[in-house]
Amino acid sequence: MSVAIVIPARYGSSRLPGKPMLPILGTSMLERVWRIAKATKGCSRIVISTEDERIIDHARSFGAEAILTPESCRNGTERSFATIKAASITEEAIINFQGDAVLTPPWVIQAMIDEFEKSQDAFDIVTPATRMSEEAVQSLAESKKINPASGTTVVFDKKSNALYFSKNILPFVRAKGFASTYRHIGLYGYRREALEQYVALEPSPLELTEGLEQLRALEYGMTVRVVIVDYQNRTHASVDALEDIGIAEEIIRREGELVL
Repeated sequence: MSVAIVIPARYGSSRLPGKPMLPILGTSMLERVWRIAKATKGCSRIVISTEDERIIDHARSFGAEAILTPESCRNGTERSFATIKAASITEEAIINFQGDAVLTPPWVIQAMIDEFEKSQDAFDIVTPATRMSEEAVQSLAESKKINPASGTTVVFDKKSNALYFSKNILPFVRAKGFASTYRHIGLYGYRREALEQYVALEPSPLELTEGLEQLRALEYGMTVRVVIVDYQNRTHASVDALEDIGIAEEIIRREGELVL
């Protein structure tokens, strides 16, 4: 199955304007994400999608393909869908890889691509998750005392199709040794027709309640395949505010570059 990676990169962030262009150890977030995408195999096209010409110019400065999409796109999913027509994407599957995900190992994206290529049964959407140790679960529980919306967990069936995503820690452990806790990683790959279907759906009650867009897919009966990935002792973190840049730089100094 042919796969394209779309990198939504919005200049007009309310919290951090121009965020994709901000440098991390001398290289912009956007270029770092593009390099991670380039390190994967089996992807036939990578397109940066933005609402601002400044992002276009910056992307082209390091050799990336970039396209303008409407400012009205509310999130990366809508911008990925808009990119299909704007960039004349013909691939059968689209991976939405956010332009600030600088600490995402390329093998996480690779696992999503591989699932599209190898799976013998149909699914609409693919998303990664990682198995948590008991220590990691306890750490997440402590974090949630301060920020209840931090971290998302997922439970899935015997075919690795998602049953539910939540900001609560799932499953509740009454008896140990039967099921593990898996932390969801907010990346999504869509079959082309599934992406079109998803963006046409109205927001759903559970989605609005938990603030998790993937619950819309489940409530409307779409199949979300969960692929289990190993971060290989790399730190999972996101860049959402200016202070996160220093944190990301320290992680890269300590653990090394993901892609050279």
